[in-house]
Amino acid sequence: MKNLTKSIFIALFPMLALYALIDSSLHLIQHDLSFRYLGRLLSALTIVVFFAGLFIKSQARTSRNLSVFSLFILLGFITSLVLGGIIENGEVIGSSMSFMLVLGWIVYLKWYSVFENRDQSILEIGKHLPNFLLEDSDKNKVSSESFLGNPSIYLFYRGNWCPLCMAQIKEIAAHYKELEKRGVNMIFVSPQPHSFSKNLADKYKLNFNFLTDANNNVAKQLGIFAKNGIPTGFQVLGYDSDTVLPTVIITDTKGKIVFADLTDNYRVRPEPKTFLKVIDELE
Repeated sequence: MKNLTKSIFIALFPMLALYALIDSSLHLIQHDLSFRYLGRLLSALTIVVFFAGLFIKSQARTSRNLSVFSLFILLGFITSLVLGGIIENGEVIGSSMSFMLVLGWIVYLKWYSVFENRDQSILEIGKHLPNFLLEDSDKNKVSSESFLGNPSIYLFYRGNWCPLCMAQIKEIAAHYKELEKRGVNMIFVSPQPHSFSKNLADKYKLNFNFLTDANNNVAKQLGIFAKNGIPTGFQVLGYDSDTVLPTVIITDTKGKIVFADLTDNYRVRPEPKTFLKVIDELE
């Protein structure tokens, strides 16, 4: 139920900010200057710019608290509440939309973005990665044992719909030659439809493995399953409601886990140089 609530929240919150942005802009154009609407405009614009930027600008990670964005949103709230609500009309209630925006932002940072109590027992460093089966673009079974003999990096990503995931894959692709030189198996795993993963593989045309975790079977096996993990509405694009928690696992030539990033925040992810350092430290 909690994940379903998160799924609905992340679909509605950016739309609320967009509505507030349009409504505030129209009011300021059609009426005299109002600090209440000016503050609301600043908060809403900041939120819209942030979410639009995730899709427009390739960025694999953000800061945990998004301090600069938070500052502008708070400034907009204060402008609306103090200058608008009190000085202009002596009414605080008129700034309720600004309150909803700043409250929604806090909820996004402190609740939506965070994965609580992730199970790390299966993927502890030093353990051997359990054997599992994935599928290639033709739905042929691919065993994780087929990657033994070389160091392997498994990146479990949510799907092509996730801008941070796509930026992370792009970032890793830029280090292709360094990974190839070290003989690393690079395995990207997603529960999305096979055709989506094939499109991604065709885009990069590198010797990477883009594989599908059908029905999230492997995610469930490894304890990284996210029920109702995609935003409400993305199902119309062909995605299932369930997905995987962003996870990176590095194994040595014998399949022993030497690195596992089980981030507790979907916007905080390791950089490729971290992977390369781990690989270089293998005996």
